[in-house]
Amino acid sequence: MNAQNKNLLLRFVTAMVLLPLVIGLIVLGGLPFAMLLSVAAALSSLELNQMAASANLAGAPAIASASGDLSKTRSSRLGAGALVSAAAAFLVPLLDQPALHWLTLRTLLCALMLIAFIDALFFESEIPRAPARVGIAVLAPLYTGVTLAALVHLRALENGAWWIILALAVTWMNDTGGYFAGRAFGKHKLYPRISPSKTWEGAIGGAAASTAGALIIKLFFLTSIPLWGAALIGLGGSVIGPLGDLSESMLKRAFGAKDSGAMLPGHGGLLDRIDALLFVAPFVLFCAQHLIFAP
Repeated sequence: MNAQNKNLLLRFVTAMVLLPLVIGLIVLGGLPFAMLLSVAAALSSLELNQMAASANLAGAPAIASASGDLSKTRSSRLGAGALVSAAAAFLVPLLDQPALHWLTLRTLLCALMLIAFIDALFFESEIPRAPARVGIAVLAPLYTGVTLAALVHLRALENGAWWIILALAVTWMNDTGGYFAGRAFGKHKLYPRISPSKTWEGAIGGAAASTAGALIIKLFFLTSIPLWGAALIGLGGSVIGPLGDLSESMLKRAFGAKDSGAMLPGHGGLLDRIDALLFVAPFVLFCAQHLIFAP
């Protein structure tokens, strides 16, 4: 078995193990589903902080030490700020649970910011890296926790499980349609500075697939959604989903990383798998609450 086939097998096995768990928790809803999102947010936050810790940041490919020598040492250790960042990301999707009603997002982010600054002040040996160390620690729970928390609110809607499936279908169909259309017809690069493999032809194929996916979910499972609403979600998701993918690719390029991690065999990191969903989920929630079913 060659390396490519082995990787495909690993991807398939990983998906078959995780998919039933994810679907089961979506159907169950409530605290178990919120906990799933919290774990995903925390692990993704750790991946982001780990990429930053392993890279030379602050625009300094080589940082001068006190002796005048150029140091190219890259530390991969996670500081207190990174660990608290992951803890904050874990808590964000749970903020609406009764047990955490005393804790607000503002309080959580304020505490995180203070700890991140103190951590960098006392434990960052290379001063040019300090702003990036603080920034990533504060960014991570916003990037992973706040966006995934949108799925908690989607699940709380009437037929909430199908709203979640709609968001997933739009995201995955766009990715799948874009991949196959790009392979078959791709000639014109979409944004080579960040992702050389993406093409305009793939983007069009992805838009068609995500719109079709949204319309199928609407016709069979979410009949209360108007046809224009499903089309809006499908088309909008086909734009904002790839922007999420490109945004994560931008971070990986900045950090010099190929994958966000190695947590999922055959898939790379968890953040690599959910980067588009992080953008699509808040968009679908906004459409549901303020456009389709606006008060």
